Amino acid sequence: MGHTDGLEISHETTSNGDGWELSLRRTVARHARAHDDVGPARPVLIVPGYGMNSFIFGFHPTGRSLEHHLAWRGFEVWSVDFRAQGRSRSTGGAMTGWGLAELATVDTSAAVAHVLARTATGSAQVDLIGCSLGTAIMLAHAVLDDRDRLGSLVAFGGPLRWTNVHPLVAVAFRSPRLAAAIPFRGTRRLAAMALPLLLKTPLLSIYLNPRSSDMSRWREMIATVEDPIPQINGEIAQWILDRDLTIHGTNITSAVEGLTNPLLCVVARQDGIVPVATARSPYVHSGTAVKAMLEVGEVERPHAHADLFLSREAEARVFEPLARWLSRPTSGIVGV
Repeated sequence: MGHTDGLEISHETTSNGDGWELSLRRTVARHARAHDDVGPARPVLIVPGYGMNSFIFGFHPTGRSLEHHLAWRGFEVWSVDFRAQGRSRSTGGAMTGWGLAELATVDTSAAVAHVLARTATGSAQVDLIGCSLGTAIMLAHAVLDDRDRLGSLVAFGGPLRWTNVHPLVAVAFRSPRLAAAIPFRGTRRLAAMALPLLLKTPLLSIYLNPRSSDMSRWREMIATVEDPIPQINGEIAQWILDRDLTIHGTNITSAVEGLTNPLLCVVARQDGIVPVATARSPYVHSGTAVKAMLEVGEVERPHAHADLFLSREAEARVFEPLARWLSRPTSGIVGV
Protein backbone atom coordinates (compact mmCIF):
# COMPACT_ATOMS: atom_id res chain seq x y z
CA MET A 1 0.00 0.00 0.00
CA GLY A 2 1.30 3.47 -0.88
CA HIS A 3 0.66 6.84 0.75
CA THR A 4 0.57 9.90 -1.52
CA ASP A 5 -0.56 13.38 -0.46
CA GLY A 6 -3.04 12.15 2.12
CA LEU A 7 -4.13 9.20 -0.01
CA GLU A 8 -3.93 5.49 0.63
CA ILE A 9 -3.36 3.76 -2.69
CA SER A 10 -3.23 -0.01 -3.04
CA HIS A 11 -2.97 -2.33 -6.04
CA GLU A 12 -4.85 -5.61 -6.21
CA THR A 13 -5.43 -8.29 -8.82
CA THR A 14 -8.31 -10.55 -9.70
CA SER A 15 -8.75 -13.32 -12.25
CA ASN A 16 -11.25 -12.70 -15.03
CA GLY A 17 -11.59 -16.46 -15.55
CA ASP A 18 -10.45 -16.03 -19.14
CA GLY A 19 -6.68 -16.20 -18.85
CA TRP A 20 -5.97 -12.77 -17.37
CA GLU A 21 -5.14 -11.30 -13.98
CA LEU A 22 -6.80 -7.89 -14.00
CA SER A 23 -5.21 -5.08 -12.02
CA LEU A 24 -7.28 -2.78 -9.82
CA ARG A 25 -6.18 0.33 -7.95
CA ARG A 26 -8.00 1.37 -4.76
CA THR A 27 -7.74 4.99 -3.61
CA VAL A 28 -9.09 6.41 -0.37
CA ALA A 29 -8.24 9.57 1.57
CA ARG A 30 -7.04 9.40 5.15
CA HIS A 31 -8.77 12.68 5.91
CA ALA A 32 -11.74 12.89 3.54
CA ARG A 33 -13.96 15.92 3.35
CA ALA A 34 -17.52 15.16 4.47
CA HIS A 35 -20.25 15.26 1.86
CA ASP A 36 -22.59 18.24 1.93
CA ASP A 37 -25.43 15.75 1.53
CA VAL A 38 -25.58 12.29 3.03
CA GLY A 39 -25.72 9.93 0.07
CA PRO A 40 -25.28 6.22 -0.55
CA ALA A 41 -21.93 4.89 0.69
CA ARG A 42 -21.13 2.88 -2.42
CA PRO A 43 -17.68 2.26 -3.88
CA VAL A 44 -16.95 3.83 -7.26
CA LEU A 45 -15.33 1.86 -10.10
CA ILE A 46 -13.81 3.75 -13.05
CA VAL A 47 -13.89 1.91 -16.41
CA PRO A 48 -11.23 2.89 -19.01
CA GLY A 49 -11.81 3.55 -22.68
CA TYR A 50 -10.20 3.11 -26.09
CA GLY A 51 -6.45 2.51 -26.32
CA MET A 52 -5.87 3.52 -22.70
CA ASN A 53 -5.23 2.16 -19.25
CA SER A 54 -6.28 3.57 -15.88
CA PHE A 55 -3.21 5.77 -15.34
CA ILE A 56 -4.91 9.02 -16.36
CA PHE A 57 -7.61 8.68 -13.69
CA GLY A 58 -4.93 9.12 -11.01
CA PHE A 59 -2.98 11.88 -12.81
CA HIS A 60 -3.48 15.61 -13.19
CA PRO A 61 -0.76 18.04 -14.34
CA THR A 62 -1.67 20.84 -11.91
CA GLY A 63 -4.22 19.70 -9.31
CA ARG A 64 -6.19 16.78 -7.93
CA SER A 65 -6.89 13.93 -10.31
CA LEU A 66 -10.33 12.37 -10.74
CA GLU A 67 -9.42 9.59 -8.30
CA HIS A 68 -7.88 12.02 -5.82
CA HIS A 69 -10.85 14.37 -5.84
CA LEU A 70 -13.44 11.65 -5.38
CA ALA A 71 -11.38 10.11 -2.57
CA TRP A 72 -10.98 13.54 -0.94
CA ARG A 73 -14.78 13.83 -1.08
CA GLY A 74 -15.12 10.61 0.88
CA PHE A 75 -15.56 7.97 -1.81
CA GLU A 76 -13.78 4.63 -1.97
CA VAL A 77 -12.44 4.80 -5.53
CA TRP A 78 -11.37 1.88 -7.69
CA SER A 79 -9.94 1.89 -11.22
CA VAL A 80 -9.44 -1.20 -13.35
CA ASP A 81 -6.99 -2.18 -16.07
CA PHE A 82 -8.71 -4.62 -18.41
CA ARG A 83 -6.85 -7.37 -20.25
CA ALA A 84 -3.82 -6.10 -22.20
CA GLN A 85 -3.90 -2.82 -20.26
CA GLY A 86 -1.61 -1.33 -17.64
CA ARG A 87 -0.60 -3.71 -14.86
CA SER A 88 -2.90 -6.55 -15.96
CA ARG A 89 -1.08 -9.74 -16.96
CA SER A 90 -1.86 -12.75 -19.12
CA THR A 91 -2.00 -16.14 -17.42
CA GLY A 92 -2.54 -17.85 -20.75
CA GLY A 93 -5.04 -15.44 -22.26
CA ALA A 94 -4.58 -14.30 -25.86
CA MET A 95 -3.53 -10.75 -26.73
CA THR A 96 -6.09 -10.62 -29.56
CA GLY A 97 -9.21 -12.49 -30.65
CA TRP A 98 -11.51 -10.80 -28.16
CA GLY A 99 -13.45 -7.56 -28.22
CA LEU A 100 -16.06 -5.38 -26.59
CA ALA A 101 -18.24 -8.32 -25.55
CA GLU A 102 -15.46 -9.80 -23.44
CA LEU A 103 -14.62 -6.44 -21.85
CA ALA A 104 -18.28 -5.82 -20.98
CA THR A 105 -19.39 -9.24 -19.82
CA VAL A 106 -16.17 -10.86 -18.56
CA ASP A 107 -13.68 -8.21 -17.43
CA THR A 108 -16.18 -5.70 -16.06
CA SER A 109 -18.03 -8.49 -14.28
CA ALA A 110 -14.81 -9.69 -12.66
CA ALA A 111 -13.88 -6.15 -11.61
CA VAL A 112 -17.32 -5.44 -10.12
CA ALA A 113 -17.27 -8.73 -8.22
CA HIS A 114 -13.80 -7.98 -6.84
CA VAL A 115 -14.75 -4.48 -5.69
CA LEU A 116 -17.89 -5.73 -3.94
CA ALA A 117 -15.90 -8.53 -2.26
CA ARG A 118 -13.18 -6.16 -1.06
CA THR A 119 -14.96 -2.87 -0.35
CA ALA A 120 -14.85 -1.45 3.16
CA THR A 121 -18.21 0.26 2.63
CA GLY A 122 -20.26 -2.90 3.13
CA SER A 123 -22.33 -1.96 0.06
CA ALA A 124 -23.92 -4.58 -2.18
CA GLN A 125 -23.73 -2.21 -5.15
CA VAL A 126 -21.03 -0.28 -6.97
CA ASP A 127 -21.32 2.98 -8.92
CA LEU A 128 -19.65 2.88 -12.35
CA ILE A 129 -17.94 5.71 -14.25
CA GLY A 130 -17.45 4.72 -17.89
CA CYS A 131 -14.83 6.93 -19.53
CA SER A 132 -14.92 7.44 -23.30
CA LEU A 133 -15.37 3.97 -24.85
CA GLY A 134 -15.75 2.80 -21.26
CA THR A 135 -19.24 4.35 -21.39
CA ALA A 136 -20.38 1.78 -23.95
CA ILE A 137 -18.61 -1.02 -22.05
CA MET A 138 -20.33 0.07 -18.84
CA LEU A 139 -23.78 0.31 -20.45
CA ALA A 140 -23.36 -3.01 -22.27
CA HIS A 141 -22.39 -4.60 -18.95
CA ALA A 142 -25.45 -3.07 -17.29
CA VAL A 143 -27.89 -4.46 -19.85
CA LEU A 144 -26.20 -7.84 -20.44
CA ASP A 145 -25.08 -8.71 -16.91
CA ASP A 146 -26.34 -8.42 -13.32
CA ARG A 147 -27.57 -4.83 -13.15
CA ASP A 148 -28.69 -5.35 -9.55
CA ARG A 149 -25.04 -5.05 -8.49
CA LEU A 150 -24.88 -1.56 -10.00
CA GLY A 151 -25.95 1.71 -8.42
CA SER A 152 -25.50 4.96 -10.32
CA LEU A 153 -23.91 5.13 -13.78
CA VAL A 154 -21.79 7.96 -15.19
CA ALA A 155 -21.28 8.33 -18.95
CA PHE A 156 -18.06 10.33 -19.03
CA GLY A 157 -17.53 11.71 -22.54
CA GLY A 158 -18.58 8.45 -24.13
CA PRO A 159 -20.70 7.22 -27.06
CA LEU A 160 -23.82 5.12 -27.21
CA ARG A 161 -25.46 6.03 -30.53
CA TRP A 162 -23.19 7.62 -33.13
CA THR A 163 -25.47 10.53 -33.95
CA ASN A 164 -22.58 12.38 -35.53
CA VAL A 165 -18.92 11.58 -36.20
CA HIS A 166 -15.91 13.85 -36.63
CA PRO A 167 -14.55 13.61 -40.22
CA LEU A 168 -11.13 12.44 -39.03
CA VAL A 169 -12.71 9.68 -36.94
CA ALA A 170 -14.94 8.71 -39.87
CA VAL A 171 -11.89 8.34 -42.12
CA ALA A 172 -9.97 6.29 -39.54
CA PHE A 173 -12.88 3.85 -39.12
CA ARG A 174 -14.37 3.90 -42.62
CA SER A 175 -13.88 0.16 -43.21
CA PRO A 176 -14.62 -2.45 -40.52
CA ARG A 177 -12.59 -5.08 -42.38
CA LEU A 178 -9.55 -2.82 -42.79
CA ALA A 179 -9.75 -1.53 -39.22
CA ALA A 180 -9.76 -5.08 -37.86
CA ALA A 181 -6.87 -6.16 -40.07
CA ILE A 182 -4.24 -3.62 -39.05
CA PRO A 183 -2.14 -4.57 -36.00
CA PHE A 184 -0.78 -1.86 -33.72
CA ARG A 185 2.53 -1.99 -31.89
CA GLY A 186 4.53 0.68 -30.08
CA THR A 187 1.67 3.19 -29.90
CA ARG A 188 3.03 4.86 -26.77
CA ARG A 189 6.42 5.36 -28.41
CA LEU A 190 4.74 6.83 -31.49
CA ALA A 191 2.71 9.14 -29.27
CA ALA A 192 5.92 10.36 -27.63
CA MET A 193 7.33 11.24 -31.06
CA ALA A 194 4.14 12.76 -32.48
CA LEU A 195 2.84 14.80 -29.55
CA PRO A 196 5.49 17.57 -29.64
CA LEU A 197 4.66 18.08 -33.32
CA LEU A 198 0.90 17.97 -32.78
CA LEU A 199 1.19 20.64 -30.10
CA LYS A 200 2.19 23.04 -32.86
CA THR A 201 -0.94 22.30 -34.94
CA PRO A 202 -4.72 22.59 -34.36
CA LEU A 203 -5.18 18.83 -34.87
CA LEU A 204 -4.62 17.97 -31.21
CA SER A 205 -7.50 20.23 -30.14
CA ILE A 206 -10.17 17.67 -31.04
CA TYR A 207 -8.73 15.48 -28.27
CA LEU A 208 -6.89 17.77 -25.86
CA ASN A 209 -6.80 21.55 -25.95
CA PRO A 210 -3.56 23.23 -24.82
CA ARG A 211 -5.59 26.38 -24.14
CA SER A 212 -7.37 24.54 -21.32
CA SER A 213 -4.89 21.87 -20.17
CA ASP A 214 -1.30 22.30 -19.03
CA MET A 215 0.80 20.25 -21.45
CA SER A 216 4.13 20.68 -19.68
CA ARG A 217 3.94 17.12 -18.30
CA TRP A 218 2.96 15.42 -21.55
CA ARG A 219 5.72 12.83 -21.15
CA GLU A 220 3.90 11.55 -18.06
CA MET A 221 0.45 11.76 -19.66
CA ILE A 222 1.32 9.28 -22.40
CA ALA A 223 1.73 6.52 -19.79
CA THR A 224 -2.01 6.01 -20.26
CA VAL A 225 -1.60 5.05 -23.95
CA GLU A 226 -2.04 1.38 -24.93
CA ASP A 227 -1.97 -0.38 -28.30
CA PRO A 228 -5.48 -0.45 -29.80
CA ILE A 229 -6.93 -3.93 -30.33
CA PRO A 230 -7.65 -4.71 -34.01
CA GLN A 231 -10.91 -6.58 -33.33
CA ILE A 232 -12.21 -3.65 -31.29
CA ASN A 233 -11.20 -1.28 -34.09
CA GLY A 234 -13.33 -3.34 -36.46
CA GLU A 235 -16.23 -3.36 -34.01
CA ILE A 236 -16.06 0.42 -33.62
CA ALA A 237 -16.04 0.86 -37.40
CA GLN A 238 -19.13 -1.34 -37.74
CA TRP A 239 -20.77 0.47 -34.83
CA ILE A 240 -20.23 3.83 -36.53
CA LEU A 241 -21.75 2.50 -39.76
CA ASP A 242 -24.74 1.01 -37.93
CA ARG A 243 -24.97 3.93 -35.45
CA ASP A 244 -25.83 1.46 -32.66
CA LEU A 245 -23.59 -1.13 -31.01
CA THR A 246 -24.78 -4.74 -31.10
CA ILE A 247 -23.30 -7.32 -28.68
CA HIS A 248 -24.51 -10.92 -28.46
CA GLY A 249 -27.42 -9.97 -30.72
CA THR A 250 -28.56 -7.16 -28.40
CA ASN A 251 -28.88 -3.59 -29.62
CA ILE A 252 -27.29 -1.82 -26.66
CA THR A 253 -28.99 1.53 -27.36
CA SER A 254 -32.45 -0.04 -27.36
CA ALA A 255 -31.65 -2.08 -24.26
CA VAL A 256 -30.45 1.01 -22.36
CA GLU A 257 -33.99 2.35 -22.62
CA GLY A 258 -34.94 -0.30 -20.06
CA LEU A 259 -32.31 0.69 -17.49
CA THR A 260 -33.50 2.31 -14.27
CA ASN A 261 -30.08 3.05 -12.74
CA PRO A 262 -29.57 6.78 -12.08
CA LEU A 263 -27.45 8.27 -14.88
CA LEU A 264 -25.18 11.29 -15.15
CA CYS A 265 -24.00 12.21 -18.65
CA VAL A 266 -20.82 14.31 -18.84
CA VAL A 267 -20.18 16.10 -22.15
CA ALA A 268 -17.28 18.21 -23.45
CA ARG A 269 -18.71 20.75 -25.90
CA GLN A 270 -15.53 20.96 -28.03
CA ASP A 271 -14.97 17.18 -28.16
CA GLY A 272 -13.97 16.00 -31.62
CA ILE A 273 -13.53 12.34 -30.66
CA VAL A 274 -17.04 11.87 -29.25
CA PRO A 275 -18.98 14.90 -30.57
CA VAL A 276 -21.64 16.55 -28.44
CA ALA A 277 -24.73 14.88 -29.92
CA THR A 278 -23.08 11.45 -29.67
CA ALA A 279 -21.88 12.09 -26.10
CA ARG A 280 -25.42 13.14 -25.15
CA SER A 281 -26.93 9.91 -26.49
CA PRO A 282 -26.67 7.94 -23.20
CA TYR A 283 -28.81 10.64 -21.57
CA VAL A 284 -31.25 10.73 -24.49
CA HIS A 285 -31.79 6.96 -24.61
CA SER A 286 -31.60 5.99 -20.94
CA GLY A 287 -35.00 5.01 -19.58
CA THR A 288 -34.26 6.01 -16.00
CA ALA A 289 -36.36 8.66 -14.31
CA VAL A 290 -33.26 9.95 -12.51
CA LYS A 291 -30.77 11.35 -15.01
CA ALA A 292 -28.75 14.52 -15.29
CA MET A 293 -26.53 16.29 -17.81
CA LEU A 294 -23.22 18.03 -17.11
CA GLU A 295 -21.77 19.97 -20.06
CA VAL A 296 -18.54 21.98 -19.98
CA GLY A 297 -16.63 24.12 -22.45
CA GLU A 298 -16.97 27.47 -24.16
CA VAL A 299 -15.16 29.18 -27.03
CA GLU A 300 -12.86 31.02 -24.65
CA ARG A 301 -12.47 27.98 -22.37
CA PRO A 302 -12.72 24.99 -24.71
CA HIS A 303 -13.03 21.46 -23.39
CA ALA A 304 -12.19 18.61 -25.75
CA HIS A 305 -12.19 14.88 -25.00
CA ALA A 306 -9.25 14.51 -22.60
CA ASP A 307 -9.75 17.97 -21.09
CA LEU A 308 -12.52 16.38 -19.00
CA PHE A 309 -9.67 14.74 -17.02
CA LEU A 310 -6.81 17.17 -17.48
CA SER A 311 -8.01 20.76 -17.84
CA ARG A 312 -7.00 23.39 -15.30
CA GLU A 313 -10.69 23.68 -14.39
CA ALA A 314 -11.51 19.96 -14.33
CA GLU A 315 -11.64 19.72 -10.56
CA ALA A 316 -14.09 22.61 -10.13
CA ARG A 317 -16.17 22.13 -13.27
CA VAL A 318 -16.22 18.33 -13.67
CA PHE A 319 -14.97 16.38 -10.65
CA GLU A 320 -16.81 18.33 -7.94
CA PRO A 321 -20.24 18.36 -9.70
CA LEU A 322 -19.71 14.63 -10.31
CA ALA A 323 -18.96 14.04 -6.62
CA ARG A 324 -22.04 16.01 -5.55
CA TRP A 325 -24.25 14.08 -7.95
CA LEU A 326 -22.90 10.68 -6.87
CA SER A 327 -23.53 11.66 -3.27
CA ARG A 328 -27.18 12.32 -4.05
CA PRO A 329 -28.30 11.57 -7.65
CA THR A 330 -30.73 14.12 -9.02
CA SER A 331 -32.47 14.89 -12.29
CA GLY A 332 -31.67 17.87 -14.47
CA ILE A 333 -28.62 19.95 -15.26
CA VAL A 334 -25.94 19.74 -12.58
CA GLY A 335 -23.38 22.17 -13.95
CA VAL A 336 -22.11 24.18 -16.90
